[in-house]
Amino acid sequence: MNFDRIMIRYGEMALKGKNKRAFEQKLQRNLISKLKDFRVTRIEKTQGRMYVLLNGADPQEVMQACQQVFGIHSLSFAVKVEKDEEQLKEAVLLAFQDAENASTFKISSKRTDKTFPIPSQELNPLLGGHILRNTEGVTVDVRDPDVDIKVEVRHEGAYITAQVYPGAGGLPVGTTGKSLLMLSGGIDSPVSGYLTMKRGVAIDAIHFHSPPYTSDRAKQKVIELAQELSKFGTNIKIHVIPFTAIQQKIQREMPQGYSMTIMRRMMMRISERVAEQNNILSITTGESLGQVASQTMESMSAINEVTNYPVIRPLVAMDKLEIIDIARKIGTYDISIRPFEDCCTVFVPKAPKTKPNRQKANYYESNVDFTEDIDKALTESYVIDTAQYKHEELEEFDELF
Repeated sequence: MNFDRIMIRYGEMALKGKNKRAFEQKLQRNLISKLKDFRVTRIEKTQGRMYVLLNGADPQEVMQACQQVFGIHSLSFAVKVEKDEEQLKEAVLLAFQDAENASTFKISSKRTDKTFPIPSQELNPLLGGHILRNTEGVTVDVRDPDVDIKVEVRHEGAYITAQVYPGAGGLPVGTTGKSLLMLSGGIDSPVSGYLTMKRGVAIDAIHFHSPPYTSDRAKQKVIELAQELSKFGTNIKIHVIPFTAIQQKIQREMPQGYSMTIMRRMMMRISERVAEQNNILSITTGESLGQVASQTMESMSAINEVTNYPVIRPLVAMDKLEIIDIARKIGTYDISIRPFEDCCTVFVPKAPKTKPNRQKANYYESNVDFTEDIDKALTESYVIDTAQYKHEELEEFDELF
């Protein structure tokens, strides 16, 4: 069957009441951005539904792109016909014949346009009977059919769909504010960014770079991770912070057991400054409770003390295997495991405090002034726009593996 569009069904955004229109408009803009490379596609919005008009574009490729857009509960290939009995009969027959290896079916009709003369309870057997008369060896199964052909009779026309594809769920990116993702290059932080975006949050990223202890290849990982995450929302900009001098000073001046805690506190202070300068409302981290020394309850308390910004921790109750499963699903895992260390791993003390004390952390910091170091790092920071990053450089990099 030549489906001419993809039907978009909303998830929880359908329950937003008076704000629903704003959520729909944002979803429409996100879809337009996502499908910009499919020059022939067009978005059409009706009451409670959105449609991607294919206009000759590859249906499967467009479907795969749409499935990465947050705010969509489910999708179906669809065809629009006139609200005419004979056209409906022909359309449902073609939809059934298009289904592979289907021997049972069900017709599910919904009549939004009450001026259409045939009620839903009469339309189901009418259309089902047409399929039975024109197809051999098939039966109706209303409980567990091989194919459920849905018919929606709406004011502007009738729509026929035969298969439901899962959407990404969540809320459209950009509807619930913006957060600054602390993106290290490991497995956890990209997953945290993905889950934050799923709740409608747009993100920028911040990356702490410590040459010569961390190489440009480590930074390259972060760029590619941000590009992968951008597939699920808008383009992600990376704020790169030169962090070598601060880490060296921590190593010289701080007790070894507290060096990790102090380092994370410095990162949080700098992240807050970057967020403030860019009108960003929160900070997102990849912390999972109890996974490493800096992610115990006591460590989180000591680190969180230095910022008044909300800190979003989507992974806090997940174990590592759950996080890895999501990383594989979203395409970041193979990038994250490349063997190039970030600044959090090259300066790990032999015996970091797992239960650091706030008062002690404050005392150790009070003996050393980091103000100028932080200001200098912010002054020397720079932004990488991943949308403008040259793909040729990425391809050359991939040849190293």
